Amino acid sequence: MKMARSSPPRAKLLPATQGYRMPAEWEPHESTWLAWPHFRGDWPGKFEPIPWVYAEIVRNLARHERVDLIVNTQAAEQRARAMLEKAEALSDNVCFHPWRTNRVWVRDSGCIYLVPATGHRDPRLLAVHFQFNGWAKYSNYELDEKIGGRMAKSAGARVVRPVSGDHRVVLEGGSIDVNGCGTLLTTEECLLSTTQQRNPTMDRAAYEQLFADYFGVQSVIWLDSGIAGDDTHGHVDDITRFVAPNTVVTMIEQDERSENYVALHANLGRLKNARTSDGQRLEIVEIPMPHPVVFEGRQLPASYANFYIANGAVLAPVFNDPNDRIALNTLAELFPTREIVPICSGDLIWGFGALHCMTQPQPVKT
Repeated sequence: MKMARSSPPRAKLLPATQGYRMPAEWEPHESTWLAWPHFRGDWPGKFEPIPWVYAEIVRNLARHERVDLIVNTQAAEQRARAMLEKAEALSDNVCFHPWRTNRVWVRDSGCIYLVPATGHRDPRLLAVHFQFNGWAKYSNYELDEKIGGRMAKSAGARVVRPVSGDHRVVLEGGSIDVNGCGTLLTTEECLLSTTQQRNPTMDRAAYEQLFADYFGVQSVIWLDSGIAGDDTHGHVDDITRFVAPNTVVTMIEQDERSENYVALHANLGRLKNARTSDGQRLEIVEIPMPHPVVFEGRQLPASYANFYIANGAVLAPVFNDPNDRIALNTLAELFPTREIVPICSGDLIWGFGALHCMTQPQPVKT
C-alpha cells in the first residue's frame, strides 16, 4: 500500500483575523536590523569602501534606536567593532548577532514584523517568515533563508510561514510598501510577470487575499514596473513609497530618452487613479531621478526612493548629482520632525541595493 505523500503544513494563523497588521515604516521602532557586509561578490572591485558606508549608517541609526547587527562570525564581529569604533559608531545601542549569511539585504531575506491591535490579549509581535529564493536569480541563498526565523526568535515574536497550495509563499520586503492602515503598493513586474519565478501559481487575486490575510490590507495599488538596472524584477521600494497614510513619494524621469521614462510615467498615471482603503485619492509628491549611474557598462538602480525612515531620522541615498538637493529638500518638507541624513551611495549601489534594501525595522509593541 502506497503511503500518502505529506505536504508542507499550512499556516493556521491568519494574522489579520487575529488583530495583527503590518505597520508603516514611520511608526515607532524598537530597532533596525542590518547585516554587516562580507560577500565581496556583491561589490566586485568596489568592496573596500562598503564597510565604511555601513559604519556611517550604523552611526546615524544608533543615535535614534537600537541597531541589531548581524555579523557572519565572531571574527567578523571583532573586525566590525574595530571599524565602528574608528568611525565613532560603536555604542551600547549596537547589538551583535553572530549568524552566517550569504548577503546583507535583510529587507528581503528577513522576517516582516506585525504589531497587535491595542489591548490585544497577546502583546508579542508576530513575524511573517516568507520563503526567500535569492530573487529567483542566485543559487547561494540557503543561509539567508534562515535569517527570518532567527530574527523572530531574537525579538520574542511568534512565527507564521504563509503557504499557497503545497508551497511556502516567496515574497521579499522590498517588493511591497504599506501605509499601516490598509493600503499596499507593489508592482506587476515583480509579482505577476511571466518572467518572475516566485509563486507561478499565484495570480492577482491570490496576492490580494494574501495581503488581506497577513497584513490587514484592504486595498492594493498595482504599479506597472520598476527601474532599469533593478536586480530584483521591479521592487517597489525603488520607485514609490508611502510617507503618510494618503501621501506617496514617486520617482519621475524628465528625460524622454531614458529607459525609465515610459515606466515611471505609466506608474504616475496609475497613482493618479488609485484610491486608499478608505476611498481617498493619493497626494503624490514627485522627485526626479538622479542621472544614470553606470559602472562597467551597466546602469545601476540608483533612486532616491530607496530611503529609510528611522525613529528620529530619514536616511536618504545621494549620488553626487544635482537632483540630490531636490530629493533632500523634499524629504525635509515631508518629515519636518526628523533629521534628513544623506548617505553617499555611489559605491553602495554597485551591489544593486541601497538603504531601504539593507534595513528591516522591528516595531515597538503596541
